[in-house]
Amino acid sequence: MRFIELLLGAAAVTSVFAAPTTDVATTSVSKQRRKSKFQFTGVNESGAEFGNKNLPGLLGKDYTWPVKSTIDTLTGKGFNIFRIPIMMERVIPTQMTGTINATYFQGLTDLVTYVTGKGAYAIIDPHNFGRYYDKVITDTAGFKAWWQTVAAHFKDNTKVIFDTNNEYHDMDNTLVAQLNQAAIDGIRAAGATSQYIFVEGNSWSGAWTWVSSGTATGMAALTDPSNKIVYEMHQYLDSDGSGTATACVSSTIGRERLAAATAWLKANKKLGIIGETAGGANAQCISALTDMLSFMQDNSDVWSGWLWWGGGPWWGDYIYGMEPPSGTAYTGVLPSLVPYI
Repeated sequence: MRFIELLLGAAAVTSVFAAPTTDVATTSVSKQRRKSKFQFTGVNESGAEFGNKNLPGLLGKDYTWPVKSTIDTLTGKGFNIFRIPIMMERVIPTQMTGTINATYFQGLTDLVTYVTGKGAYAIIDPHNFGRYYDKVITDTAGFKAWWQTVAAHFKDNTKVIFDTNNEYHDMDNTLVAQLNQAAIDGIRAAGATSQYIFVEGNSWSGAWTWVSSGTATGMAALTDPSNKIVYEMHQYLDSDGSGTATACVSSTIGRERLAAATAWLKANKKLGIIGETAGGANAQCISALTDMLSFMQDNSDVWSGWLWWGGGPWWGDYIYGMEPPSGTAYTGVLPSLVPYI
């Protein structure tokens, strides 16, 4: 989701509150064979990235952590992966080569431990749009150091996934590829060699612009000694693809917007995931969402799964809210997505 919209959402909340295979999940996620062909299906759980214009900010005022009971409820629905947006500056303040802020990091560690303890995957997502203190990151060595420091704390947890950065945009495509490679190198250098790494592209990491924007060219050359790269793309179904409207363009817009990226994944023998998607709680969007997910299942050789945007305790009546018990999407869309979980 685009940065400005996240800020608007956070502001609204403040006013209110002042290779894929059929997976057999273990522990409490599910003891039955998963219904869909997807390896991963889940929800983005927001809160710790809120208030990003006030850094470091105060817990409970500027930002919060997702609720554990929500994880319980959503794993009970069959979801097995949760993306946890955070702020790089809150994890390591002042400079990327610095030391960890123990208080904020403890909140992250506690949540990751809880999620993975239930047998689900936890994605650590620096929700920074390729920026650090609002400046485009050009220091690839510093970026590598940030990731090496963070990954070292999770190197023994195989259920942790590292997402290099959320939605790079308006950057040089070569730089975006270099930052992704630096993150991979830092994570592996930390001893985190068994975990998946989700890499994101330029142009908001949009699936529909993955090829046309040129971001795909440099991304195809990324290397990982553990061979566990997954290409994370985002795809919304409203008119401009920003994820800010309840209307969807058509009942087939999802598969249409994924077509070129799907062909690219197949041609380059890569694995992809839709890390953010959503649509309004209406018949047109539900039709578009289920059609897109059906298309992805038909191409599950390259699409490993999808995550809904978004959940979290501070969204209020957000148009895509997947927060139980009364989120708009939780009550109005989720029942239609059950076959794809």
